[in-house]
Amino acid sequence: MNDTYDIHILEPEIVYFSRGTGGVLKGVVEGKLYEELIVFRAFPFLYPTQYISIRDSKGEELGIIQDIWQLDEESGKELERELQFRYFLPRVTRIESVKNKTDLWIWELQTGLGRTRLSMPNLHEYMLFPGGGRIILRDVSGKRCEIEDWRTLDSHSRMQLTDVI
Repeated sequence: MNDTYDIHILEPEIVYFSRGTGGVLKGVVEGKLYEELIVFRAFPFLYPTQYISIRDSKGEELGIIQDIWQLDEESGKELERELQFRYFLPRVTRIESVKNKTDLWIWELQTGLGRTRLSMPNLHEYMLFPGGGRIILRDVSGKRCEIEDWRTLDSHSRMQLTDVI
């Protein structure tokens, strides 16, 4: 990259990603082999499979993948897997309750990984609405959960949610 602010788009046909020893993401980018690659979402909530920053082991950006599904099948699957590791976000399957207790909002939730509780001092700073019915919940300790689409939750969960938003 010539300029710090240049965006270098990587063409799908000149990159390849796979797993190396110990499950480390490796790949070939523009003809050069990298034994370890790091990936970041430029827009993690709006475009989870688009605009993926590919970086070497020192953190230097090699370029941007516009959409992982434009890559060959193995490369796309490996990038998706790596992004899931980096951006682990349990999915809410049910909202048991949302209560305001002594200046904290307490959320009792069921996720794909079991029960969890989130505590928020306020709702407007700890709930993100990236669009499409998706809601990201964050608590005071930094724990996060995702409601993939609030409209698909059961009626009890929707009622708990609509009481607070």
